[in-house]
Amino acid sequence: MKKLRLILGDQLNSQHSWLTETNPDTIYCLFEMRQETDYVTHHIQKVVGYFTAMRHFADELRKANHSVVYFHINDKKNTQSLVENLALLIAEHHIEKFEYLSPDEYRLDQQLKIFSTDLAIDSDVFSTEHFYTEREDLATFFKGKKQFLMEHFYRNMRKKHQILMVDKQPEGGKWNFDASNRKKWKGDTLIPQEINFDTNVEEVHADIKKAGIKTIGEINSKYFEYPISRKQSLEQLSYFCEHLLVHFGDYQDAMHTDKIYLYHSRISFAMNSKIISPKEVVNTVLETYRKQKEPIDISQVEGFIRQILGWREYMRGMYWMLMPDYKKENFLDNKNKLPDFFWTGKTKMNCLKNAINNSLENGYAHHIQRLMITGNFALLTQIHPDEIDAWYLGIYVDAIEWVQLPNTRGM
Repeated sequence: MKKLRLILGDQLNSQHSWLTETNPDTIYCLFEMRQETDYVTHHIQKVVGYFTAMRHFADELRKANHSVVYFHINDKKNTQSLVENLALLIAEHHIEKFEYLSPDEYRLDQQLKIFSTDLAIDSDVFSTEHFYTEREDLATFFKGKKQFLMEHFYRNMRKKHQILMVDKQPEGGKWNFDASNRKKWKGDTLIPQEINFDTNVEEVHADIKKAGIKTIGEINSKYFEYPISRKQSLEQLSYFCEHLLVHFGDYQDAMHTDKIYLYHSRISFAMNSKIISPKEVVNTVLETYRKQKEPIDISQVEGFIRQILGWREYMRGMYWMLMPDYKKENFLDNKNKLPDFFWTGKTKMNCLKNAINNSLENGYAHHIQRLMITGNFALLTQIHPDEIDAWYLGIYVDAIEWVQLPNTRGM
């Protein structure tokens, strides 16, 4: 049976069970599309990062003897539409069955459900095999409850997966060391030289410019600094565990005008594109904690694991529990436009100026800069949620709607 299998740009999981065997009658397809670059205005580093990671992933599939069809952004056959590209390949290759991985964005989920229903051939959908939880798990956990407290969900996840547990009690005597995670960084701890991969992206950048894709932000036209392959992502994770984990918890909320990342891991793009999994990350951090020659305080480790095992899975669960109505929520009836300085960084308000310029220059800001500075300003000045959603979704290299929407509109 000739199969066509779709892999989206945020489904670059080389460890997926699909890929354990090769079959000449199974074709994998990946598309660079205006459908995905144009629904909001994205940071140039985000578009470059995804296209680069997708191209690398396709090359790895070919090296493993999988059959691959890849449409570059400027390919003549590329219709720039997901369903039109799929229909084209199904007809051209006489496909008998279409298969895809469950999307993490509602709009793509609906688009592929409708497409599959209308097909004259068989179709099937599979798990991405990435998250700790299934889509509906959070809704099941909170069924009948009036409050959706993340802490309750997080403690349940700790127990369920036996992470930082001693018998049935939390290791270290507390579930949450957040009170220890709020120190101001004063330059009194060493920050090792950041690891930079300098992946050459000149060709990808040129293709994006040729396509006329509108973007925001800045980029080094030759290199991309975040990990875009599994090898690079594992190197970045190893670097984080060896050099940064020891102080992560202390300074995870800290900000400094001279330091972009401080002790943050820089693996969110790799995780959200599924190049590495949350279980791999958590297990590697735990292994480091157990085996490190120099002891690491549990507050550093718990502070990191809480973000992944707790907050990340909780955000995804909230998204699927509340969509599609969630995207229309405007409880405070906010109506104002986003100020122009969100796109330029030109403001006299110092915290905002630094947070926004950091975002424009690096396609990155950590959670305090995002929620507590830019997010609180948007709240206090009554910016319409659609306006702030579009900005957050576009400006950060790791932003995908399932994690962005509950973190901005929800907050």
